[in-house]
Amino acid sequence: MNKKDLILIGAVLLAALLGFLFFNTDKDKGSTVVITLDGNQYGTYPISTDKTITVKSENGINTVVIKSGEVYMQDADCPDKYCVDKGHISKVNDTIICLPHKLVVEIKDTDNQPPEVDEVVK
Repeated sequence: MNKKDLILIGAVLLAALLGFLFFNTDKDKGSTVVITLDGNQYGTYPISTDKTITVKSENGINTVVIKSGEVYMQDADCPDKYCVDKGHISKVNDTIICLPHKLVVEIKDTDNQPPEVDEVVK
């Protein structure tokens, strides 16, 4: 390996590190957890407050945990448990979906939302 190869490797590593630092920021962190059950809003919770929510419906029971700015499905009595396997979410528009129970847990950023459109004129 000559000097030019080492300079090229160093430049690529530096670019990768800068890219990681730039894209791995908290700017996409959400502020609100929205839980929807069967298409209807079940509850809205701040992501900054640790809380355990048990969602009971005719389809089953889910336990949603908000802890340290992240959300995860701790338990569900559905057969496949894909929602539990999803892991932790914290960024805007991240979702955990339990299809058998018709439950959606989504991260929103209610602090920086643009105003809603009242009317569209053509």
